[in-house]
This record gives sequence, C-alpha cells and structure tokens, in this order.
Amino acid sequence: MISSAIGWYFKQRQQELWELALKAQKNQEDLLDYFIDKLGRIEYGQNFGVKGKLDYQEFKSALPVVGYEELKPYIRRTMDGEQQLLWPADITWFAKSSGTTSNESKFIPITYEALEHTHFKGSKEPLTQFHSFYPNADIFDGKGVLIGGTHKMNEMNGKAYVGDLSAILMFHMPTWANHKSTPELPIAIMDNWEDKVEKMARATMQENVTSISGAPTWAMVLLNRILEISGKSHIHEVWPNLQLFIHGGMSFEPYRETYKRLIPGDHMKYIETYNASEGFFGVQAYENQRDLLLMTHHGVFYEFYPVSKGPEYCVPLWEVETGIAYAIVVTNNSGLWRYVIGDTVEFTQTEPYLFKITGRTKLFINAFGEELIMDNAETAVTETCKMLGLRVVDYTGAPCFEKGNEGHEWIFEFEENPSSLDSFIDVFDEQLKIVNSDYAGKRVGDLLMKKPQVHIASPNTFTRWLQSKGKLGGQNKVPRLGNHRNWLEEILPFI
Repeated sequence: MISSAIGWYFKQRQQELWELALKAQKNQEDLLDYFIDKLGRIEYGQNFGVKGKLDYQEFKSALPVVGYEELKPYIRRTMDGEQQLLWPADITWFAKSSGTTSNESKFIPITYEALEHTHFKGSKEPLTQFHSFYPNADIFDGKGVLIGGTHKMNEMNGKAYVGDLSAILMFHMPTWANHKSTPELPIAIMDNWEDKVEKMARATMQENVTSISGAPTWAMVLLNRILEISGKSHIHEVWPNLQLFIHGGMSFEPYRETYKRLIPGDHMKYIETYNASEGFFGVQAYENQRDLLLMTHHGVFYEFYPVSKGPEYCVPLWEVETGIAYAIVVTNNSGLWRYVIGDTVEFTQTEPYLFKITGRTKLFINAFGEELIMDNAETAVTETCKMLGLRVVDYTGAPCFEKGNEGHEWIFEFEENPSSLDSFIDVFDEQLKIVNSDYAGKRVGDLLMKKPQVHIASPNTFTRWLQSKGKLGGQNKVPRLGNHRNWLEEILPFI
C-alpha cells in the first residue's frame, strides 16, 4: 500500500512541474523579491547599503558578483557561531565541497529552507519525470541504492556541523525515503571509500534493489565489485528488478556503453539531474534526450553572463538567448548572493527553459586559440569509443608546448585497451575537429597544433591519483580539461 501511494504521488506531480516550468519568469521575479526582503535584514546586505525594495537592475548594481573567497569571511564567522550574516536565520549545517578545480575545501552553508525547498523538493523531480516517462514502473516495490560522498557528519565546534551534501541529506532524509533506501546510514556515510564500497556491495546485493542514485564513475565501481563478489555476469542477475539509475555530476555519455554491459536489457532506464551543494538546478526534460529542464521554483535565483564577456554582462533568466555559452551566477536560500558556481551552460529553448551543461569555467583548453570545452571533449570521446567499440573509465587532457609536439596531451584509462593506439588517436583527432571548428582550424597542415598525444593508463590510475589527494569517493571527479599541465603532470607517474 505504501509503495502504491508513493508511486501515485509522483505520477500526479508531472502536470504541476510543467505548469511551473512555463511560469519561469514569474517564479524568478517572486524569488528575487523574497531574497531582497531577506537581504536588508542581514549584515551582508547592510554592508552594501541595501534598504527597502529593489528591482533587478538595482539589485545588480548593489551587489557584486562573487566567488567563494569573497564570501569566505562571512561563512567562517557563521561556522564559529555568529548568525544573521548571510541569512536571517541560524545556519548550523555546511556542505563540504572538495571541488574539481581546487585543492582547498569549500564550506557551502545549508539552511533549513534549502534542505526543504531546494534539495528535498528538487530530488522529487527525477522521480516525477521517471513516472511520467514510464507510468507502469514499480520501483517503490523495492529499495534504492544511494551512492553519496565519504564525509560523514562532523561536529566542528558545537556550533556547526560539516559533511558532504549527500551525508547532510541522508541525515535529514524523510522517514518514507529512509525506509526505501539501502544501505543503512552508518555504511552510506562511511569515511573510508574502499571500506565503504566493500560494505555497500555486501549489504545491498541481498536487497531487492530497484533504483540507483549517484555519479556514473563511482556507481560503476560499486557495480563491478558486486559482480566480483557474486560471480555473476551482469547486475540483473543480482538485482532482477533494477529499473532506474538517477545520475548526475558529469556527462553520462562516455559511460553509456559500459552500463549497457553491466546492466543489459531495454528495461533499464536512466534519468539525468543537475544538482550541487548550491542548489538543485535541473532534471532531464524528455525521455531519451540530453536537454535539462531548469528548476526555477526551488529556491534559486539565476543570472547568467556570456563566458566570452564576463560578470559585468550578467542578465536575468528572462533575457538569456539560445546558443550562447553562459556562466551561472546564483542567489539562493542558503545565503549565497550573486555567487559564481563555476559551471557553464547553453540554452537550447526558452519556453520552457531547456539547457545543456557545457563545462566548467576553469575546465577548458585554449592554449592555441582552439577553445576546447568539456562538452566538445565528451562528445568526441563518446563518438570515438562508439566507433572503435571501446569503453572509457576516465580521462583528462592538457596543452603540450614541447617543440615539435605542440597541441594536446591526454591520459585515457579504458576497460580494455584499444588494439591500435594510432587508430584511436586518428579517430579521436577527427572527432575533435568535427565538434570544434576552432580546433579543426588550428590542426590544418599540422602547423599550429599536431595530432594529440595519448597515454594509455593502467587500471585504477585515476582512482590512485584521487586517493593520493584525499579525494577518493562519491562526490569527487577527475578534471577533464585543464588549460595548464598541473593535473596531467600529477597523474602521469600513476599510469
């Protein structure tokens, strides 16, 4: 009865979701009014002279666009027990984010409003979409595996609690969701990733698992370990009722063929989400399409600026255009004000607002004017692997300035190495030319850029590198691209 009731609830939410999506501008204007009312009652707003009501242009003129360093003093003071600095309510929870592009941990404040109205409400949307796409699904007859981070909740000073966002959400999970999840909380939030995977595998393989949630790379580690322990050839021999994988954090395309091997059969479905410590931003809009539907009613006010211009060219959501690479700036219900989250997107439609993630503001290669972004790299890798029958585990790329080898240098880890490295390089190079005309132009005649150099990594190369940096676990990612050689030089000794 409980399973049927939960399933019915998600089926009937779909109409509401799309009605709200079509009221995006009003949703955003209402949120801005709500935030401006809060802003005048906190130290951050008072420091910028905010009083009374503001329209968008006045809001934009009053507050600067900032990164973590600008908000860090306010966050640190809040963690030490001061309040009313960034939000007119007590903040005692902080999501620890190790970051893809930085070695320094960030501590993102998480308010009660953010838990309830952003993260928990947002997490309902992929289930809403799933039941819309597949109305006869029965995933609530079983349990869901949650693959989160590796930082359990820690009390810092009696005034603040710190952990991965996944740990905070699991700690506050509603009773019905807890009842439908596996493994139990002590295992799900373990610190040691290797021990955690082992215990998760042994605990969950005995359950009736119908869904998985997590990043593709780390879910793959868990599924492979389950197959090793069980001796089975694919996951449906362990979990015959598995139907859904809710994934996010990185593009799924390079891993699609691997998942077809791990979980064969047409009845396995995949739903993409876009969520972070700063907010729940998007969910897959339609079945079998990559475009994401922007969440405009979950406690985040959005601004965007063209990556080619800069923050001074910020516009609100209702002024964005399709086909432009934008950096995202958010104001949210956890006390982040005009905060650059570091991701880049491109809108494919504006009624409702559909978009695709194109990369990170710091993850690109533009050493020779080629302007290669993550979306280009992921598309080229996906197509190359499809053409050559390969399955990639992880990869990273960087510029090479060595005389005679000017161009790009890559490290790839595969499930099974290509039979011919030269053939892989040729196909990959051609695919990069197809997806990026600037790259193609710089490759003409091998004058400015030579063919890519590719290193084939040994098994677990990237895992060992992440482990060496203390970043092993569910919310950490290998940086795909760097406009420098720091990451590549660090990883090379591990191959």
